Amino acid sequence: MDDGGDLTGRRVLVVEDEFLLAMELETLLSQRGCTVLGPVPTVRQALAMLDREQPEAALLDVNLKGERATPIAVALRERGVPFVLVTGYSDHQLSEPELHEAPRLDKPVNGRDLKCALARALEVAGTS
Repeated sequence: MDDGGDLTGRRVLVVEDEFLLAMELETLLSQRGCTVLGPVPTVRQALAMLDREQPEAALLDVNLKGERATPIAVALRERGVPFVLVTGYSDHQLSEPELHEAPRLDKPVNGRDLKCALARALEVAGTS
């Protein structure tokens, strides 16, 4: 059964500060053929990674060790990199336009939803 677009070979940045969830996301992406960049747990580390690497997509937690992921979302948009939020936050908790308008997956994430959300984000961005 097909569960979304092919992600084989896609470079995906994972920004998540919860170690176990970061490892789970890395495993889910690797099982779908992605090259995982990171995971990185802080805004500073994510921005530094973006200076060194060019991901094709990203998964972002909203709250990273007490900091909002907004600067990362802005940097990704400036680079034309689609991203999906992976968060427990609801719509009304995401007031920043960069976060409020982004596609969102609720924690905990399952593999099928993850693949579909990433494939859809890449398709919308025109990089499928």
